[in-house]
Amino acid sequence: MIAALLATAAGSVLAADAAERKFIREGMAEGEVLVKIGKPDYESVVSGGAATVVEKKWTYMPAPRDEQTLTTVTIKNGR
Repeated sequence: MIAALLATAAGSVLAADAAERKFIREGMAEGEVLVKIGKPDYESVVSGGAATVVEKKWTYMPAPRDEQTLTTVTIKNGR
């Protein structure tokens, strides 16, 4: 059962619609962003002491029918 849920979630992450990017809002959980718009094209991580991740920056490249829009999402404390 858990495997089926994970497979469904993974499939939806990969099938995310770039048009959903305009619905990303401050305070959304990292998982919500992944489900809504999928995995980023690029990810950078800022680490603090003892390799603790302080911040993630996700970059989504322009998509067909919206070639001028580059989307950057910053994740801090899982949001």
